[in-house]
Amino acid sequence: MKKKILEVLGTALLLQSGIQSAFAQVPLSEATLEGDEVIETVYGNIELEHHFIAKGEQELFDIMDFQRASQAYIWSTPIVSMKTWGQQEDQAYDVAGLENFVVLKSLKEKRGIVTGNLTTPYIFTFSNLKEGAVKLEYPKGMTAGAFLDLWQRPVADLGLTGPDKGKGGTYIICGPNDDPKLYEGKADFVVQSETNNFFIGLRILEADPQAEASFKKALKLGRVGSELRKATFAEDKNIEWSATAPRGLAYWETLHTIINEEPVREQDKAWIAMLKPLGVEIGKPFQPTEKQKDLLVKGGNMGELMLRNLQTNPRFTVPYWEGTNWYKSFDFNIPQSNEMMVYLDERAVWYYEAVSSTKGMVEPSPGYGQVYMTSKRDENGDLLRADKTYKLHVPAHVPVDQFWSVTLYSENTRRPYDNGGENISDIGINSRRTDVTYNQDGSIDLYIGAECPKDVNPANYLKTVGNDGWFIYFRLYAPREEFFNKSFQLSDWEVVNTGLSK
Repeated sequence: MKKKILEVLGTALLLQSGIQSAFAQVPLSEATLEGDEVIETVYGNIELEHHFIAKGEQELFDIMDFQRASQAYIWSTPIVSMKTWGQQEDQAYDVAGLENFVVLKSLKEKRGIVTGNLTTPYIFTFSNLKEGAVKLEYPKGMTAGAFLDLWQRPVADLGLTGPDKGKGGTYIICGPNDDPKLYEGKADFVVQSETNNFFIGLRILEADPQAEASFKKALKLGRVGSELRKATFAEDKNIEWSATAPRGLAYWETLHTIINEEPVREQDKAWIAMLKPLGVEIGKPFQPTEKQKDLLVKGGNMGELMLRNLQTNPRFTVPYWEGTNWYKSFDFNIPQSNEMMVYLDERAVWYYEAVSSTKGMVEPSPGYGQVYMTSKRDENGDLLRADKTYKLHVPAHVPVDQFWSVTLYSENTRRPYDNGGENISDIGINSRRTDVTYNQDGSIDLYIGAECPKDVNPANYLKTVGNDGWFIYFRLYAPREEFFNKSFQLSDWEVVNTGLSK
């Protein structure tokens, strides 16, 4: 009897061993994807029986949709950021409509713009080409501006970097379904946008206030075939607002609005297909299920984390000056693509951190355009912190034909930093300021951090607060050859002693 029991137990153990062998758990990297197999993944186990998916069907769909949402966030960042900017600006300043521009001058006004420039006034308008082509009578003067499409690509520069070369002229911009040939001879310059949504933005580069007044008085625009009207300007409003793209479902709702307003480009069709199972679909209302909402929110958050990582550690490029942590912005071209690829990560990093582009920004050359330098690590390679204080040594004779500037931004919002200050000088220093202190050799030391070191001129210092991580743009306007041949170079941030309050 005892022998019989042992035989039964032995047979049972052999059978159990065979079952365990047939359904042995293997990591994904070692999976054969054949027969009977339990595959371990970071999302849970997937079971195969006779090659079929026996368990994990819904998990695989969820993985697919989560991954697609994460990558769709990266793909769509330029257009969602641009659309958000236009929507929020129109709402805050009541400037919806073709001829209505907003003029942003104060710190509070400019703090709404993602990495806004504090040195010169901004003049902006957002509009749509669905109702027909637009004609612009652009005045002469020292200005830098552009038409941009919704992908934030320059359709045409305006002013000094545009075809009018600062001499002024007439422009016609037509939409993606229009024919530019219809407008030949009706303006000095005819251009076409690939999107219906478009933007006109410009900066007055002359310091003389009269130059701005004259320019605004002469600026006219309207639909082609209609009488051009003088532009109107909403200014001196001093309104707090935000153009930072929303998080959560609001991000995807904005994207849904966009894909239903714009024609689909060939290069974007695969992305449109990926969005459909997530409830972001052309021709249908945005009414995601609870499951879709969860995946969209999680996917959007992961996409932003991925972009933040790329922004801090841009693996597609190297520091501009060897041995430093300084990067030159714009690692892509004006079309944002070449014959082989779309600059997917490169453009997403810029448009997550900033807004807009012009030919002068993307393709600067000696004496032409603008350069944007940024760094997020100190001399030790450590990330910059809001609770420490740092020094940046700027050598004498910064190679610019116009001016240079340093502006402080929040890593969270990517907008001008809010440290409680009310003046532009509280978060920006530039070569036009006369209150800063230079060293005897013409160089200048700038300080950013939690406390102003003792014996430092407060005009040379920008304050950080709490745990609001920060970065700067060091801008060079009309950079000279010394920048391009790298004989001019910025050193890394130097950590200075803290606790030395002014």
